[in-house]
Amino acid sequence: MSNPALVSLATSVPPNTFIQTDILAAARDVFTPRFPEFEALASIFANTGIVSRHGVKPFHWYLEPRGWPERTAAYLEGAEALFVDAADRALRAADLRGRDIDIVVTVSSTGIATPSLEARVSRRMGFRPDIVRVPVFGLGCAGGVSGLAIASRLAASRPGSNVLFVAVELCTLALRLDELTKANIVAISLFGDGAAAAILRAGDGGATQIEHAGDHLWPDTLDVMGWNVDPEGFGVIFRRTIPQFVTAHLGDGIAKILAGMQLSMTDIAQFICHPGGTKVVLALEQTLGLDRGMLGHERKVLADNGNMSAPTVLFVLDEARRAGLPHRSLLTALGPGFTASCISLRHDP
Repeated sequence: MSNPALVSLATSVPPNTFIQTDILAAARDVFTPRFPEFEALASIFANTGIVSRHGVKPFHWYLEPRGWPERTAAYLEGAEALFVDAADRALRAADLRGRDIDIVVTVSSTGIATPSLEARVSRRMGFRPDIVRVPVFGLGCAGGVSGLAIASRLAASRPGSNVLFVAVELCTLALRLDELTKANIVAISLFGDGAAAAILRAGDGGATQIEHAGDHLWPDTLDVMGWNVDPEGFGVIFRRTIPQFVTAHLGDGIAKILAGMQLSMTDIAQFICHPGGTKVVLALEQTLGLDRGMLGHERKVLADNGNMSAPTVLFVLDEARRAGLPHRSLLTALGPGFTASCISLRHDP
């Protein structure tokens, strides 16, 4: 099978922009009377490296109690709008229209939609009735890489087909006023909303091609990251320190993934990583043997958008493409499982 090419890549954020200092002030007002430990955790907001974020709802919406019905309605409205915007941008960049898409892979873990998102927007997108739909749930922050890998394998199996991949996450809808926990405060300090879309096609070359994809799942790590589900909605699980996990385990995991690709660390000219937060970025640089500051695209995306879960690494890839990709780079993200997902990209301009 021929390597699929990355024909186009596009990103999208919702219209409401939130400044990190304003979020901290609001969180202090909401939590301090009920959660005396808040002040001890407040420094997290400054340490994330985030300046601004985006949300599908206006700022005041998040300051009132919300349950499943309201969160789900907000998810469907916001996710559909972001799906259409990101996908339209990717289609225009590829000089294609919705009817030209043969397969669509949709990754989202921050809401529940049945029928799934690509079916809900099918008429607006102009998809054909025979389009193949592959909705994927539960990949979390790793979904940008894992989903792109799924789309690339489908493209490789059907040369000439146009495969649309869309990752859309509305992480802000999981922020909770009722959970008086450190994990919830960390989530409030980090998460934003966003979407990214890519079009892949195999069989006719292309400057940037997906060479290989691989994953590494660590056993007994279900408590590292995930969702709790209760009557209010999703609640974040952070029961281990992710930067420490990265420092202790990621290097060995990526080495095993690269070995499966018949590559080694020395074959990689650039790492393109999902930036979970500033401490995660520092841990990535240490673990990957990079000079401090080499993950500049990651820091920029984090500062401007926060952690948007699955789409975030594709925002970083978009920055890296604009700056100019080297001959070979490794796209990598971590997510619930606990899993590392990697894609090697070969660029021949």
